[in-house]
Amino acid sequence: MIFSALNFNDEITYLKGVGPARAKVLEREANIRTVGDLLQYYPYRYVDRSHIYTCAEINDETQYVQLKGTITNVRKTGTPHKERVEATFSDPTGSIQLVWFRGTKYILNRFQEGSTYLVFGKPTRYQHLFNIPHPEVDEATEENERKNLGWMAMYNTTERMKNAGLGTSGIRKLVFTALETLSHELVETLPAYIRDKLGFPDINDATRAIHFPKNNRELSKAQERFKFEELFYIQLQILKHSKFSGQPQSGFVFAKVGDTFNEFYNHHLSFDLTNAQKKVIREIRTDLGSGRQMNRLLQGDVGSGKTLVALLTMLLAVDNGYQACLMAPTEILATQHFHSFRRMLDGLPCSVSLLTGSTSAKERDAIHVGLKSGTLNLLIGTHALIEDNVQFKNLGLAIIDEQHRFGVAQRAKLRLKNSLPPHVLVMTATPIPRTLAMTVYGDLDVSIIDELPPGRKPIKTYHYFNNRRDDLMRFLKQEIDLGRQAYIVYPLIEESAKSDLQAVENGYDYVTTHLSQFKVSMVHGRLSSQQKESEMNKFVHGETQIMVATTVIEVGVNVPNASVMVIEDSQRFGLAQLHQLRGRVGRGNSQSYCILLSPQKLSYESNQRLKTMVATNDGFEIAEADMRLRGPGDMEGTAQSGMPFELKVANLARDGEIVTLARDVAQRVLTADPNLNAEENRVLTFQLRKRARTNIDWSNIS
Repeated sequence: MIFSALNFNDEITYLKGVGPARAKVLEREANIRTVGDLLQYYPYRYVDRSHIYTCAEINDETQYVQLKGTITNVRKTGTPHKERVEATFSDPTGSIQLVWFRGTKYILNRFQEGSTYLVFGKPTRYQHLFNIPHPEVDEATEENERKNLGWMAMYNTTERMKNAGLGTSGIRKLVFTALETLSHELVETLPAYIRDKLGFPDINDATRAIHFPKNNRELSKAQERFKFEELFYIQLQILKHSKFSGQPQSGFVFAKVGDTFNEFYNHHLSFDLTNAQKKVIREIRTDLGSGRQMNRLLQGDVGSGKTLVALLTMLLAVDNGYQACLMAPTEILATQHFHSFRRMLDGLPCSVSLLTGSTSAKERDAIHVGLKSGTLNLLIGTHALIEDNVQFKNLGLAIIDEQHRFGVAQRAKLRLKNSLPPHVLVMTATPIPRTLAMTVYGDLDVSIIDELPPGRKPIKTYHYFNNRRDDLMRFLKQEIDLGRQAYIVYPLIEESAKSDLQAVENGYDYVTTHLSQFKVSMVHGRLSSQQKESEMNKFVHGETQIMVATTVIEVGVNVPNASVMVIEDSQRFGLAQLHQLRGRVGRGNSQSYCILLSPQKLSYESNQRLKTMVATNDGFEIAEADMRLRGPGDMEGTAQSGMPFELKVANLARDGEIVTLARDVAQRVLTADPNLNAEENRVLTFQLRKRARTNIDWSNIS
């Protein structure tokens, strides 16, 4: 193959140093298909390589060094099964050993006596002498010094990439070759007036600087430019398709608070609403009477009373002549809502039905008739609600519970159940950090219930290592002797995973052996819906004192008498899931406890998660910590349902100020030029089209 000048969109195989085998590895492991993809494969950190050290300067405090000198005495040593290559590096001040444990055949024939090399790596001390394991070695040519002297980029790589010679050094060489062989300047992606206003470099200077920065200032400006650009186009796309653009969606007008609402509020509620609940209901009532479609996200910690707010909102719909529905992610949660609503609405002229995968054909027929005729007011259900044959007479309100468990397409489908889209209220007990909410949900109105009902005591959380099981069993006995109940939850990766099922069954055997005086329920994913419901009902009604389960009980079980949540192998859970599980207790007036069990050997991230859980009950603090630890794309509710964008360089946990700046600039641009028709904004229109990977309507992303 003949290598010549390259274009940004050329396939990566045209780049010198990339053959068909490497191209496959780059595509599979790093999603790099073109030269442009490679240039946008940004480093994750940098090492200062601007200084050339001497061997004499190396000490125990040295992190990384770059040396310049000769390599001699290259030799193979060790056993056939654990062979290694060692070499002696020397400069005028002394010498140091270099050592390689893999790729030894290649290393043996690589170095020439008398040549000068640049060596880079992390020194370690072994038997009182310093050596550098797996150093990066390049001939000390003028080109290599130009490429390597400065701030060195480090790239995320996988074992397959390293085995193909595409570790961080290999990627850096390819990026350098690509920049040297591009046939023309990169096409600018930001208008000049925005770059000038914010002091950003142009795209060519920024691209070179982010891969090969000369100094920290140059690197910072390049990073800031690309972070801003990613977040700016997301905000621009959100705002262009949202109510900010001056085209709010028309909505049904719920003009009155009628008899059903007032009767329920005044005579069926046995307690006062919290001030936070009252505030949210006022916000919702304002939306419903405005003449525009409500599109509101309701955030509230576990047990804060979101479900009651949902029911009151549904009664507003009924009083104004409309139907309402609530979609939950699991049959357990949908059934829980149905029974709660039916109990609270007893005696009121308001009909409510449940539609799930387990609903019989006869019941389905009756529901379909009631929906079409309008005699059925409220429908609670699972994904079954979005089936094509479910047709409402006049759906005025759609509520989505635990919204992060539904994909964008599923949520949008529910909105299409009426010719004029219904009002939408989406609820989550997984608090979303402000920067993530701004970025994912755009102009979605956000309400927060940040107050627990009176009488609720904060849950006390403790971290036990596995060697304290005897203490735990004694504690459980004490609590159950007081008339309380307890959950013991095991991790579940897949409902069919054999090892997880065995863990639950072994746990059941352990508990029934050590607490044989108590009755125990067991729930896991292999049970049928009827079996799960039967076991849960025993626990709900106090017929069993202990529930041994997988995470199928994460949502949807409300047992105020349960005071202890034990989470086995807690290091295998994310923070959001741990917080959700903890929220199964603390629903009554007695003191509740959460015990996090784990082995003593923990990774740094696992240890930080468990420390966070012990330190706070605040869901928003936990969400912020979760995003700092795992990144936004790995958070429960983002990766799971599919983030509608990819961030290559920005980080929502750390770049909150840039999110705000990007949003402000996007708003100013659209205020001045709503349709982006101005000549100076043509680049924005082009980039929006190019970046639109799907036909997502950002205003419908709730």
